[in-house]
Amino acid sequence: MPAFDHKSGKYFEIDSARIYVEDIGDKNKRPIVFLHGGMGTIEDFNALLPLLDPNFRLIGIDSRGHGKSTMGNFGLSYRILEEDVLRIIDRLELKRPILIGFSDGGITALRIASNPDNKIDKLVVIGSSWHYKYLYKTKELLGSVTAESWKTKFPETFELYQNLNPEPDFNALTAASVAMWLDDSISGHPNENVVKIDCPVLVVRGDKDHLVDLESTFGLLQLLRKGHFANVPFVGHEAHTEDFEVVGGFVCGFLRG
Repeated sequence: MPAFDHKSGKYFEIDSARIYVEDIGDKNKRPIVFLHGGMGTIEDFNALLPLLDPNFRLIGIDSRGHGKSTMGNFGLSYRILEEDVLRIIDRLELKRPILIGFSDGGITALRIASNPDNKIDKLVVIGSSWHYKYLYKTKELLGSVTAESWKTKFPETFELYQNLNPEPDFNALTAASVAMWLDDSISGHPNENVVKIDCPVLVVRGDKDHLVDLESTFGLLQLLRKGHFANVPFVGHEAHTEDFEVVGGFVCGFLRG
């Protein structure tokens, strides 16, 4: 079965960072680029991969500072992550890729698709905010995250990071991530620019998601010209891992349509 394993990939030098990428499947197949969430890795998509049509090329990118990718000298912002992804798409010579992004990865994907010149075929976002104004309910929670609080609540992600990253500095990663989550400048969320998205978009949300509420989701859907919505019952923020079969079914149906 296809899986991202942090063994078969290669590095791309981008500015001062080394970005780790895995590329599975026939290079002539339709490409899907997977963008994981904050403090995560490409392995977070492994439950979904076997459910996808085998006629896809699967490309996973460890975001700057995450997994096996180094941070470089410029910190984190959604704009920086966007630029990293676009440069990898260019270097791999991908034509009209599909983007599947979770949380921070979805925000990055929305930024990319908000520029029609980037020629994205289809877009799936899971548990992703899109406008800074909707963070008023979670701003205090996100701002309170520290390296120690994260290690206490999610020890397995910390251990994986320590084992994978060639230049581990969890304190720096956490601080940079919090700054990115709370960034209200043009380097942050795509905001109203999502109205420029001209490709089909599937918006997936777990019904118990405490970070992305229905108000935010409906605000996004109202601006998308080709938007589709899947609200997955009984699961929270990580819908694609908590109920991967249901989410995988929605994604497969969307990609076939």
